[in-house]
Amino acid sequence: MKSLMMKDFPTDERPRERLIQHGPQSLSNQELLAILLRTGTKSESVIQLANRLLAHFEGLMLLKDASIDEIISIKGIGYAKAVQIKTAVEIGRRIANLSYDDRFVIRSPEDGANFVMNDMRFLAQENFVCLYLSTKNQVLHKQTVFVGSLNASIVHPREVVRP
Repeated sequence: MKSLMMKDFPTDERPRERLIQHGPQSLSNQELLAILLRTGTKSESVIQLANRLLAHFEGLMLLKDASIDEIISIKGIGYAKAVQIKTAVEIGRRIANLSYDDRFVIRSPEDGANFVMNDMRFLAQENFVCLYLSTKNQVLHKQTVFVGSLNASIVHPREVVRP
């Protein structure tokens, strides 16, 4: 049985055209990934390839941490497509970390948590991160001092003060 290729879809149902008409928020993760990948293989459409990729990594969460070698282990994904995926993930990470002030100011524990949340949200192990502040509570430097176990991080005070 022949699988449906992108050219077999009605024009107004193709992901790229739907993004143009209705915006990126109207697309599924599979459709967004299909646009990024651009082409499928001889035997499957780009939508099917994107679906297999997401199924293999159980969604975007594990895909964002996958290595190039893990991504190219998927049939139909070569180095160029793997690099495109890693590039898109990194651009998203950098956008999420943008700050509009010259220096982020920490006024409360919540501000500190918000400052490190994007980088630490999905870590598999406990990380002890220090934020070094100016006298005006502006973040001068952020440093991971210790990576601990699954649920604990034991740090000596000298490790915090040394940097």
